[in-house]
Amino acid sequence: MFLHDSPWHFVGNTLILYLLGRDIESILGQRHFLYLFLVGAMGGEFGHLFLMPPDALLYGATGGVVAVLITYTTLLPEMELIAWRSRFFGLHIKAKHFAFVVAFLSLVMLMIDRHGALIHSAIPGGFAAGWLYVHLLGYGHPSWLQRKLWRRRSNAERVERMTVAEFIEHEIDPLLEKISRSGIQSLTRAERRILAQARGKVR
Repeated sequence: MFLHDSPWHFVGNTLILYLLGRDIESILGQRHFLYLFLVGAMGGEFGHLFLMPPDALLYGATGGVVAVLITYTTLLPEMELIAWRSRFFGLHIKAKHFAFVVAFLSLVMLMIDRHGALIHSAIPGGFAAGWLYVHLLGYGHPSWLQRKLWRRRSNAERVERMTVAEFIEHEIDPLLEKISRSGIQSLTRAERRILAQARGKVR
């Protein structure tokens, strides 16, 4: 996962890692920056294994680099990476635009180049692993998984604060009414969990 297929591949990865990595390391700290790179590199490896045929060989150093890129895009999406202006027109490329272009090109290459020695097949897995890692650290917009975990945690804390009488009134009585109307088979999985919680609450 540290191999490059050419000197230009090495130079490009090193430049991106240096230019973007300095800001990310100052925000996340050295330890999380290292973990981010390693997680991205491993994600790139697994992405290659799942997406590509067995005869494809991966030079996988790009996985860790694109994990840094997606983290930069998550933390600083509006930061201009390229700002060039001439007399006739200007070129401004923000971090989110650069990440979108890299992701789009990697998907195109996945469809047209699937054999031999590759570097682009590490990009989707590296993106996914980096995105997941930085969101688990609490940065960026909450993912659906984080929202689900937060709702479950807040609901558990709310139930914990209830007295037995409040729990029965607000949680159990509506379920008993539903059972009397439609039968116990009408309960959802979440509602069955509430009934299971009732036993521990009463104890």
